[in-house]
Amino acid sequence: MKLKKVTSIILVVSMLFSMASCAENTEQKPENNNNIDTIFTSGTYEGEAEGFHGTIKAKVTVSETEITDITVEHTETAGLGDKAIDKIVLQIKENTSLDASIVSGATYSSNGVIAAITAALEKAGADIDALKAKTIADNNKTEDVEKTADVIVIGGGGAGLAAAVSAHQNGASVIVIEKMPQVGGNTIISGAAYNAADQGRQSLLPMTDLEKQTVEGLINAEQSDSEVKEWQETLKKEWEEYLDSGKTYLFDSPTLHKLQTYNGGDKFGDTKLVSILADNSLPAVEWLEDLGMKFTDHVFTVLGGLWSRAHKPEKPLGTGYIETYMNYIDKNSSGIELMLETKANSFIVENGAVTGVNAESNGAKVTLRANKGVVLAAGGFGANVEMREQYNTLWPSLKDIKTTNHTGATGDGITMSQEVNASIVGMEQIQLLPMGDPATGSLSGNIEQGVQNRIFVNKEGNRFVDEGARRDVMTKALMEQTDSYMWVILDKHSYPTGDTKNNFNESIDSLVAAGRAFKADTLEELAKQIGVDADNLVKSVETFNETVDGKTKDTFGRTLFADKIDTAPFYAGARVPTVHHTMGGVEINESSQVLDVNGQIIKGLYAAGEVTGGIHGSNRLGGNALADITVFGRIAGESAALGK
Repeated sequence: MKLKKVTSIILVVSMLFSMASCAENTEQKPENNNNIDTIFTSGTYEGEAEGFHGTIKAKVTVSETEITDITVEHTETAGLGDKAIDKIVLQIKENTSLDASIVSGATYSSNGVIAAITAALEKAGADIDALKAKTIADNNKTEDVEKTADVIVIGGGGAGLAAAVSAHQNGASVIVIEKMPQVGGNTIISGAAYNAADQGRQSLLPMTDLEKQTVEGLINAEQSDSEVKEWQETLKKEWEEYLDSGKTYLFDSPTLHKLQTYNGGDKFGDTKLVSILADNSLPAVEWLEDLGMKFTDHVFTVLGGLWSRAHKPEKPLGTGYIETYMNYIDKNSSGIELMLETKANSFIVENGAVTGVNAESNGAKVTLRANKGVVLAAGGFGANVEMREQYNTLWPSLKDIKTTNHTGATGDGITMSQEVNASIVGMEQIQLLPMGDPATGSLSGNIEQGVQNRIFVNKEGNRFVDEGARRDVMTKALMEQTDSYMWVILDKHSYPTGDTKNNFNESIDSLVAAGRAFKADTLEELAKQIGVDADNLVKSVETFNETVDGKTKDTFGRTLFADKIDTAPFYAGARVPTVHHTMGGVEINESSQVLDVNGQIIKGLYAAGEVTGGIHGSNRLGGNALADITVFGRIAGESAALGK
């Protein structure tokens, strides 16, 4: 069902203007009027422009002197883009001005709605330059504030809100501060895949021979760490029990998850943290469900996830996580306060312990004191180009590479933590995806539904990598292709109908209509549309299909397959490298307590989410981020509430 948000704000006007605007005058041509107070030809006019997730349509009603009503239809991200549109519509409406502020973190949605309203007002005969020049006054108060709570949480993304809910459940009063105008962070714009070994849901999937070989390879692989060797012994027992049972559905366990996470990060991850992540991923899913969140029964392999254990929320993108937390916060507002557009600047330290936060909001000084502890959940630094360049030692320059991250992911929390002597680890470990939108770098527009049913081809129409490999492996291979540019190729198996949506709430028909995806009844026609060699594309697909049938081994060592690409219509979508995740950050222990450079606990300071380092090693598995922020967000909130 198409997600459609409608924003409508109606101004009560005098009877004269009300009578004048009763008769709708859609698309009326403006007439000359010598009255200097007349700035519009009264009526209702429509305009449209592109937003982040498709076309934004605005219907604007005007009297001769005022904007009296604005309604907007769109499919922008719930909780982010829609809130930006609400805010901008209100500004334009109340002030009859186009001097609306771009909402930070929702630039495309902001620009899109302003452009759509502008297009409508042009039809009303408005002087657009004059409307842009009419200043909207900033009425925000700038009074200094001092507050106290048991726990202060820095950051209103997935990790911070998880920590806030957990802290409250453990008896603490909580204040959450978020520097952006809305909550959500990277979580709300994510693909939302959440890794957890879940044999209930995984029982719907078959176990292939190639997947069996993967498990046996992990059991027999050489390892040097004693704890990892124990994982292997445990996995061996679990595997033998599975084989003896005669089960044929997909095998999984927290132990398998640990080994894949550890090996997938080149064995750089802290084994104790990896173990906590895998052991607590499913209990954290159940915790979310207890809070009211709903997941589908379908688990899948997300890009770079290596195994079909990714849980998919019923709601699009990461909105389900944020709505779940916000519903809890709204119901418990007497014990949890949320302060938006409030930026943390430094920690308050007394007698060697962190006891609060110095922050600011709209120019005002905000002093927050914590009775029990402060949770740092301010996110990573994927959107901070300078910081990426400072720490990057593993990739070519990332200066000109776009990012999937929201604009607030600038590493502020990491910098703050260094000021209190916190240890930071793995800062050079920056993850890129091969799945960026060529125009924005975002994940929006990605047509893949899962790993098993699609291939990648370069501009010549040839495959070039195992499409089920690690994210860094795939991205490095993409960077070696012409223009670092590829096409995702799939068929009707992924999109049974035109209104089938991708993981970002976009239907395939809407993507085709917008020119962001291509559709054809034959591979030859698809090749023509996207400008690749038809013979090469056909051969790439035919060879892939032979491997799916078991007739040949995959040239690139791919092991994850499901359906052949053999049923029209066929689809293609372009993708490029993009910065996605920063694995480095603040060092924590098993209780999410922050450690200093000497390995000692910094009393009163806890951390969770992408602001931390040491969990994922050199490469984060796809689907592990949502598990990470939920598991360690819960732990951090509990630890802070209990004063550990």
